[in-house]
Amino acid sequence: MSACLALERPITVAYLGPAGTFSESAAMKHFGLAAVTKPMPSIDEVYRAVESGAADFGVVPVENSTEGAVGRSLDLMPQTPAKVCGEVLIRVHHHLMSRDRALDVASIRRIFSHSQSLAQCHEWLNANVPGAERVAVASNAEAARRAAEEPGSAAVAGDRASELYRLAILASNIEDEPNNTTRFLILGDYEPKPSGADRTSLVLSARNRAGAVYEMLTPFAGRGVSMTKFESRPSKVALWEYLFFVDIEGHRDDAHVAAALEEVGRIAGYLKVLGSYPMAVL
Repeated sequence: MSACLALERPITVAYLGPAGTFSESAAMKHFGLAAVTKPMPSIDEVYRAVESGAADFGVVPVENSTEGAVGRSLDLMPQTPAKVCGEVLIRVHHHLMSRDRALDVASIRRIFSHSQSLAQCHEWLNANVPGAERVAVASNAEAARRAAEEPGSAAVAGDRASELYRLAILASNIEDEPNNTTRFLILGDYEPKPSGADRTSLVLSARNRAGAVYEMLTPFAGRGVSMTKFESRPSKVALWEYLFFVDIEGHRDDAHVAAALEEVGRIAGYLKVLGSYPMAVL
């Protein structure tokens, strides 16, 4: 995608920054080196950059195999005019790093990292640095920057952050789950054609009556459409009302998927198809 579009002009890709985050790695994996990447201070700013035209595409994390959904990314989906046009899977390996290569792990006083990364390494940290204060910061790259400035501290982050901030890796692959993977979605004004191995993301709400959720999802089963994700989030519009984020296999232009979506649209209280895109592979 990046190479083709770059023949016309350089494309810009917004991601959750600063440089050195796994979001940057996802942007580079999907778009390659031909794209101009723009780090943003928050997920909200990634959305705004795409919606305003300041960036052609945006990359946002949506779920981690260990810690589950990234709520803010999901909460903004119903509101944005941008389409979901791709996904990226990144195998997440966390390292303990410090500016002092000779620092004894047991003597570390403070560890910086994103809250999700701290959770993903919870058991290792308990076993190896139980006395260190754990400080949650906005991103792993920010954690690496803080560790580079503060003696006796360390960061939990990835390879890219270690390179950018010239930190020595004291312990590698400290994540509790060896298959720890984060999924990212690509936002933009672009609708990929069917590839034969696609996924469609949508958001639904059920009408307020008994059996409404079951009734709303039945058309997928009846037409042989496999559902791979079902996540509920508060609607933030009315108390105790929920939106359901759903991923199904197939492209919205596939005949059986289109028929299922049409039927669901008649049953659901609300339906928004976020986009159809090729399935990512690790």
